[in-house]
Amino acid sequence: MASSYLQRRSQIETYFDRTAAEAWARLTSDAPVGRIRATVRAGRERMRQTLLEWLPADLSGCRILDAGCGTGALAVAAAARGADVVAIDLSPTLVTLANERLPQAPGRGRVEFRVGDMLDPGLGAFDYVVGMDSLIHYRLDDMLDVLSGIAARTREAILFTFAPRTPALAAMHAIGQLFPRGNRSPAIEPVAEQRLQARLATHEALSGWHLARSARISAGFYISQAQELRHR
Repeated sequence: MASSYLQRRSQIETYFDRTAAEAWARLTSDAPVGRIRATVRAGRERMRQTLLEWLPADLSGCRILDAGCGTGALAVAAAARGADVVAIDLSPTLVTLANERLPQAPGRGRVEFRVGDMLDPGLGAFDYVVGMDSLIHYRLDDMLDVLSGIAARTREAILFTFAPRTPALAAMHAIGQLFPRGNRSPAIEPVAEQRLQARLATHEALSGWHLARSARISAGFYISQAQELRHR
């Protein structure tokens, strides 16, 4: 794996495990938050529901990887449909919180939370992989490498999100750098939708996959785009 991926992975782990752990725990709960974070919370909920709608209603017998699971809301929802979910995140703090929030009976399926890298081959193979806002901090080449690695272990579909290059997102990103401690957060790496889709369509390691559904969610300070890759 490229050194740029490993470097950024380390930055993300530090940020979510230390700098932003408390704020992230609050954002992903029902605790009161400020106006800006409220838009992010609402946008993330819409995105999570979009990705869940793209999965089968009945996931019995399916094995799913929740890549970058955070506090585990999507993993729990998938387990409620019968899936066997491996939910992995770089942050031990967030994984601990996810386990604390895990219902005693998450549904017909089960959830196993792990600390680690979504590219770990020891995780095995999956029917579906979902990466909600877990690739937005990586440059395009690293993102493609990650997707290629995941595709080699996925049977049906990969659902992931990216930060679309838009004037609104560029403005928010610039403003964010002015906030206190803004430089401690790993930068989001916006990518033009057409460029990403062109690279996906021509990437040798993804030749057995095709572009399917895409949907952009914009809610205040949250802008993210979902993309589906399906096995041919």
